Amino acid sequence: MKRKKIAAFALILVLVLSVLSACAPQEAATTKDGISIVSTVFPSYDFARQITAGTNANITLLLQPGEEVHSFDPTSQDIIRIQSADLFLYVGGENDTWVEGVLGGLDKGVKTFRMMDYVTLYDEELVEGMQPEEEEPASNAAGETHEWDEHVWTAPVNAIAIVKAMTAELIAIDPDNAAVYQANSDAYVKQLEALDQSFRDVVNTASRKTVVFADRFPARYFVEEFGLKYYAAFPGCSAETEPSAATVASLIDHVKAEKVPVVFYIEMSNQQMANTVAEATGAKPMLFHTCHNVTKAEFESGATYLSLMQNNVLALQAALN
Repeated sequence: MKRKKIAAFALILVLVLSVLSACAPQEAATTKDGISIVSTVFPSYDFARQITAGTNANITLLLQPGEEVHSFDPTSQDIIRIQSADLFLYVGGENDTWVEGVLGGLDKGVKTFRMMDYVTLYDEELVEGMQPEEEEPASNAAGETHEWDEHVWTAPVNAIAIVKAMTAELIAIDPDNAAVYQANSDAYVKQLEALDQSFRDVVNTASRKTVVFADRFPARYFVEEFGLKYYAAFPGCSAETEPSAATVASLIDHVKAEKVPVVFYIEMSNQQMANTVAEATGAKPMLFHTCHNVTKAEFESGATYLSLMQNNVLALQAALN
């Protein structure tokens, strides 16, 4: 399914370039209305608005609240927004295969920020009981198969590294607001450090170190950082939605064997698998928000990466005790 995005994008790009060629290109510079920032996903969108708070920066989120990232395709208007942006923020993983085509097809260079460039990357992996995808991962130029886990922001230490790098990029683009950006960033990093410590406190005092996701698993950076063991139904970027009976049975067995009290599902999930495992084991289904996107209600109520992850602290405490 993810590979099909490339073909769909090619058609969009052909159409949109004719529109762009008829429009006078906008200067990629600061105006009285503030700089323009375009982000593909919620985490980088939220990081940018935390850093630029108090300025007139115009920040656009391409992935609409409630939209599933794995089925996202850019519209012609999205590509025009990217063309006109002072800074374009994206992840750089499997779901961003369309980005390089967009950037290569534009008639002027666009300043970009790729989140995966600022952290140590992990491959997506198959753990015991996890259902593999039907399609094979793409091969790189050397003929090796790699499918990096792109959910790099799920570990707060990675969020800190990304925020610091993004701050430097924004200061370079808009030096007039350097002091504001740096002050905002410093304050935000302190909050992220406190978040990281909250997770560490939960893990260090927990009675177990295993979590179960009856869903996709977009939290490998999180479990690696905090030394947790996990079981899950699918890898984080899996296109699969229906688990096999063997996958469900495996999760049920692990929950029972380790007496795991909570079974996690993620945002935008139908929760059916988590409910099935919970009913069979007596565990409680709970949301672990990986923050790739938010619902419309969450967006309108002012949800942030920090508030969502603080809820995860409570969820993890329930799961590990």
